[in-house]
Amino acid sequence: METIWLTGAEWLAVLRIGLGLWWLESWRHKDKKGWFERGTGIAWAADVAAKHRWSAVQGGFAAVVAPRPKAMAYVVVYAELALGLGLTVGFLTPIALVGGLLLNLLYLVLMIHDWAEQGQNAMMALISCVALFAMSWQTWSLDNAFGIFG
Repeated sequence: METIWLTGAEWLAVLRIGLGLWWLESWRHKDKKGWFERGTGIAWAADVAAKHRWSAVQGGFAAVVAPRPKAMAYVVVYAELALGLGLTVGFLTPIALVGGLLLNLLYLVLMIHDWAEQGQNAMMALISCVALFAMSWQTWSLDNAFGIFG
């Protein structure tokens, strides 16, 4: 593969690192006090789920998230941090890419009515797929430095 400036593997690493930075920004801009102490994030998601046009989303939210809002707030916020760190430094990269893909698909389904959110989550999911199937951890990653995932 011919590329300009960097090799193909290095461009894939740039894509992976950029996705990691995107997750870190998602984590950074969250009002953690609001999410953890006042429950604002889960309350917002509950409102979105309650109005969702798919009953499976309403039922899934009621069964999984609603009974444990505080725990789910921590899961969401710290999953975004873990994904961002893992992808940026390339540690457990395939696991982070699959986790990020699943989280983006979950967000995509929850926010089906919001085109701006759908665009962001669709692009992040696409980048996750490319970075995963192209094995973007082969360059500039702790996985490569430690010989993890060959």
